[in-house]
Amino acid sequence: MKAYPIPAGALERETEVRKSHFIARVAPVHSREDMQLQVARIRSEHPAARHLCWAYQIGKPGSAAEAGMNDDGEPSGTAGKPILGVIQHKDMGDVLVTVVRYFGGVKLGAGGLVRAYAGAAESVLSEVERTVPSALTAVTLALDFALEQALRHWAGQHDAEIKAVGYDTGVSVRLEVPDAHLEALLAFCGAQGMDYSLDS
Repeated sequence: MKAYPIPAGALERETEVRKSHFIARVAPVHSREDMQLQVARIRSEHPAARHLCWAYQIGKPGSAAEAGMNDDGEPSGTAGKPILGVIQHKDMGDVLVTVVRYFGGVKLGAGGLVRAYAGAAESVLSEVERTVPSALTAVTLALDFALEQALRHWAGQHDAEIKAVGYDTGVSVRLEVPDAHLEALLAFCGAQGMDYSLDS
């Protein structure tokens, strides 16, 4: 699994365009459900806002596994699309940008809306700190029941996460290990007589 930059945390910025008030927020997201929960929470924080527009991208920038956008009542293509465009330009994955708009009584027109929403997205994406999570490799192991606790202990000591465990004539364990510890895991498996395969 290749690592790529994601937001290190949430950040909010406010801008004003011809009396309309825009509140932009960027935050990391890891699934569509996560994105929906965050959008719902922001909507509950701003019940009087006219619009809550958003865009998100999950996965590696340039070949995202999933992306989406919403104009939330603004003219089609004037809010979600420019927000997503800024996200894609910033080369960042696992990211959600929401922009709340409080209408100020002056219509901005399609071009004005595109510039306002893109500018609001730019205001948070250009300032948010980035982090690059450790690159991970998924490994499937086959082992005797007696070795399960030893493997769990090793995983806890090396930042490896056990994703699935199955029991049959022996134990099958799927885990994700940081690439920095992969060699140590393979050496551990060899010493304990565990069979393993690296997931592609």
